[in-house]
Amino acid sequence: MGASLGSSGGGGRRGRRGSRLQPMSEINVTPLVDVMLVLLIVFMVAAPLLTVGVPVDLPQTRSEPLQGDDEPLTITVQGDGTVYLQETIVEPEELVARLLAIGENGYEERIYVRADTEVEYGEVMKVMGRISAAGFSRVGLVTEAPPQSSSER
Repeated sequence: MGASLGSSGGGGRRGRRGSRLQPMSEINVTPLVDVMLVLLIVFMVAAPLLTVGVPVDLPQTRSEPLQGDDEPLTITVQGDGTVYLQETIVEPEELVARLLAIGENGYEERIYVRADTEVEYGEVMKVMGRISAAGFSRVGLVTEAPPQSSSER
C-alpha cells in the first residue's frame, strides 16, 4: 500500500503550495487471495474426513461396487438395532418421512442400507420393507469385499 505523492497538476500559478496528498483509490487484493488459498487448502484436507459414517461391521461378499454420479442416502442398522439415517439416529417409524424430506429425487433417490453382521436378517428386512412399501425403488445393500489372499491375486 502506498500513496501517490505526485503533484495534482493544478497549474504553474500556485506552485508547490497548492499540491496536496491524494488518497490512493486502488484496492490491494493480495491479502484476500492469500486468505482464500489457505481456506481452499484447509477445505481440501478436511473434506475426506467429513465422509466418515457410522461404524459398523459389514458382511463380506464378492461383488462389484455400484457406479453412480450422486451421493446416495445411507441407512445404517447397528448391532443393537439402532437405525441411523446418514449419521442421525431415527426411529423406524420416522424413517420414511425423513427420507422424503431430505431426498432430492423423490422416490427415485438411491438408498443404501448398511447393517452390522450381528443384526438379525428379520430386522434388516423390516427396515427395507418400510422403505420399499413407501415407494422407493432404488434400494441396495452395502457389503465389504473379503480380504484377498496372495493366491487369489
